[in-house]
Amino acid sequence: MRSRGRRSAPRPSGIVTLLTDFGVEDPYVGIVKGVILAIDPAARLVDLTHAVPPQDVLRGALALEAAYRFFPPGTVHLAVVDPGVGGARRPLALLAAGHYFVGPDNGLFGFLLQTSRVAAVALTNAAYHREPASRTFHARDIFAPVAAHCALGVPLSRFGPAVRNLARLSWPRARRLGRRVVGQVLLADRFGNLLTNLTAADLPAPPTDCVVEVGGTRVEGVGGTYSERPVGTLGAVMDSSGRLELFVREGNARARLRAGAGAAVSVWSRSTRPRSKTAGSIPASTSPSSTSPASTSSSSHRRPTSRRSLPRWTRRPSSRPPSPSSATRTGSRSRTSRRP
Repeated sequence: MRSRGRRSAPRPSGIVTLLTDFGVEDPYVGIVKGVILAIDPAARLVDLTHAVPPQDVLRGALALEAAYRFFPPGTVHLAVVDPGVGGARRPLALLAAGHYFVGPDNGLFGFLLQTSRVAAVALTNAAYHREPASRTFHARDIFAPVAAHCALGVPLSRFGPAVRNLARLSWPRARRLGRRVVGQVLLADRFGNLLTNLTAADLPAPPTDCVVEVGGTRVEGVGGTYSERPVGTLGAVMDSSGRLELFVREGNARARLRAGAGAAVSVWSRSTRPRSKTAGSIPASTSPSSTSPASTSSSSHRRPTSRRSLPRWTRRPSSRPPSPSSATRTGSRSRTSRRP
């Protein structure tokens, strides 16, 4: 990272956004807001979210990356997902892409390193902290006061010395394997939609010509809206953040696919076939439902002596078909179960 503390800083907008994993059941968010308003009563506070899963730094980074660019230049973004509070990680203030960021150096701001210029300082100047500062509530005693002073126009250099080498998360990237592009699910939102790390630039063909596979279940084509799919069916779409998303129209893709963060996602063109199929994917013609009632009843003269003691398929003693629970039909849920 190239840290440049002498760059022209944007004028503060007076807006301070807040993103945390604090939830809303406890008074922590209200306390942080109180500290900011005590320093800058005119600050306009915007809650991005306080529902980041506890200690989930990647989820917080994804939410912040998706949201910050929709605010005016000069906005201060206070982000606290901080499992290492009080430890060796540094408290930081940053300036990147015309926005200010305040929070822990634990990878939460790593996505900013993709921008051309980043200025970062360590928050060592106690004159801008609450005293005495708690070792377990830096959001209240360090980050909130610095965010408030930053919103008032205090330059970053006042808060502490310039730093380099910000912490980075292990940000998953798409890979090409033969004719396929392979990525993974990043998260499942509250609607059960599965957000992946694949962008439009990663697709190997035009969206409508792509086949998407997760856990042995395939989706033909990447649409433009949810409404293009019938109610209750699985679909794929490029969502508002620019990433490929799997959904069930008015349903829950996470429950349907039994997949969550980390699940593999493969994409290829309809005109080609991947060299190897994802385990668990089988042709629809071998699905248990492909056996018609007529073919089942044609062997009714071979009934077992007791209907109750034997399963129905034993009417064909020479051929034992698979149990319905051991096969996966294209478009149905996968056998693989992952925690979201």
